[in-house]
Amino acid sequence: MNEITLYGPIGQAVEEITPYVECDPIGVYVAALSMWSAAIGQRVKVSSRGNTRPALVWSALVGGTGKGKGTALRAAQHLVRPAIGRFLEVNTTSGITSGASLVNYLAEQAEATEDTEAGRDVRALVIEEEWSEVLRRVRRDPSFTAKLRSAWDGAAIRNTTKEGAQAVEDPALVMHTHITPSDWTKYVGDTEAAGGSYNRIMPFTLRSVPMLDDDKAILPKVDGWDLSDAYAWATARDRDRVISLGDDARQLWKTIRRYARIISQTLPEAQAVYVERTAEQTIRVAACLAASEQSETITHARLSAAFSLVRYSVSCAVGITGGTQAAKPTRRTPTLAEKVRARIEMHGGKARSSDLLPFVGATAEEVRALPGVNVTLDRSGLGRPATVYTLTEDHPSPAPIGRPRPGRDHDRPSPVVRIDAYRPIRTAPAPATHRPEPALSANPFRALL
Repeated sequence: MNEITLYGPIGQAVEEITPYVECDPIGVYVAALSMWSAAIGQRVKVSSRGNTRPALVWSALVGGTGKGKGTALRAAQHLVRPAIGRFLEVNTTSGITSGASLVNYLAEQAEATEDTEAGRDVRALVIEEEWSEVLRRVRRDPSFTAKLRSAWDGAAIRNTTKEGAQAVEDPALVMHTHITPSDWTKYVGDTEAAGGSYNRIMPFTLRSVPMLDDDKAILPKVDGWDLSDAYAWATARDRDRVISLGDDARQLWKTIRRYARIISQTLPEAQAVYVERTAEQTIRVAACLAASEQSETITHARLSAAFSLVRYSVSCAVGITGGTQAAKPTRRTPTLAEKVRARIEMHGGKARSSDLLPFVGATAEEVRALPGVNVTLDRSGLGRPATVYTLTEDHPSPAPIGRPRPGRDHDRPSPVVRIDAYRPIRTAPAPATHRPEPALSANPFRALL
């Protein structure tokens, strides 16, 4: 299970167009799965452990500029558009930067489709090709992430406006985003991920692929009849499709749940949050694969294919967040004895109380108790005698505080090199002697002066 399995009609279509696209085929597969889950999310549910929720798959393509995030999205749209009709044109949006706008969009769409032949529609596919800009803005609205969590769970989301209250009881929202690794680290912080706001979005790092020789190559038409029939089966108004585990997949399901629990305990908290939903993400992907084959049963093959994809996403998430876990080197704090010695040496080996005690943060009794420190009274001046601190000769000064250089013998003193060794030796100038005037014949221009 080390390789990702491109399963079902969607996986077969991705394999057919892979030679014609200059991007990672995993990106095409992931984007197509998110679109498919958004198209069937209102009618198709997944059930396990007595809980039923929508089979929604949220994803993020992570890669630098020129890695093919946009190319993967266009190729995925090319694959699923013939099968799901006008869903992409009608139900796709972007630029939602607040919880209120999210609820308002779904509520207005539900109201506008209430009396149509197809019936009330609460499906929405949010595609953010510049997700970093959205993340920068949504920080001002704390309700946005809370509504995202509710929408992913299939729970009701509500909003209060001047005209009255808005509510969507059964949202079918899917998010597909594009972002660079640096922006992921900057905007998808540990706090948001730990709170469950963004660990519901599976990240996939795009790999480099060879360049195509023919720039004029176009995507071939893909036979989408199987996926088109599956879409009609999944969105039929007469009943909701509830997809559940088959008997042959239950043992693998237990293994997947155990895998997520064990792996999350071995990682730092900032990375473990992306592993905690491995089982739930796997069964949702498997339900979408089952629906693409007009089946209400998650077989062992479908669950295994889904697990290979989700496990790859976990690996990508750990790789993206791994750079933020490096511990910063700590600087050693000097001891009181080292600070006292440095202060006394700074004053030429003899320091008064006013020059020492306020700067080392200690009392006279604490400094007096240090080994190698001699305390005397100076009665040479007028008034009260001054307390003077000096260093005894049998306690040499410690080595300076700092990071040792590798490969250097610190027990031997550093050689002292005189700067004169690198300068040319200057000698006294020779006494000036009378230089005879050159003959006129030697310089013909002399006669012109």
